[in-house]
Amino acid sequence: MARLLDRYKTEIQPALKSELNIDNDLAVPRLAKVVVSMGTGSPAVDKNRLDAAAADLALITGQKADIRRAKRSVSNFKLREDMPVGCVVTLRGRRMYEFVDRLINVAIPRLRDFRGLNPRSFDGRGNYSMGIPDQSIFPEIDSAKITFSQGMNVTFTTTARDDTGGRALLAGLGMPFRGVEPQGN
Repeated sequence: MARLLDRYKTEIQPALKSELNIDNDLAVPRLAKVVVSMGTGSPAVDKNRLDAAAADLALITGQKADIRRAKRSVSNFKLREDMPVGCVVTLRGRRMYEFVDRLINVAIPRLRDFRGLNPRSFDGRGNYSMGIPDQSIFPEIDSAKITFSQGMNVTFTTTARDDTGGRALLAGLGMPFRGVEPQGN
């Protein structure tokens, strides 16, 4: 079992239940999925960029990346409909908790000039999105083999009904929000 999933079931879930005054165990907020995406732009600029991004994303998440295509043509960006423009991975279950554990404990502390994550990046329904400026913060990526620096977006989808429940869940998991003291691991 993933280390963070075990900790969620034994420590975080009971703490959230009492903190949010919830009676039913199934009503306690939990992570539903984590979506990691990389936009590579138009393939007219660099044809190998998408393949490298998909390979890096597969290394980071442990799951094959799905290629995303343009929905419409934009002449200013030299973009045609159905051109590949990015890749995405949706994580659930054990892999999701392992990725979140590595993100919180290994990757985020390696960010340069890191002062905490923005606590206001919630969408109003308990889901949180963050950007990572460079894929080289993950230990799976060999910095000598990087041909280009590529950022990524990470979206945490929770079962919380509002931002308060989502923020409490992610803070309990150890997400280092700006201005919030981290809870013990």
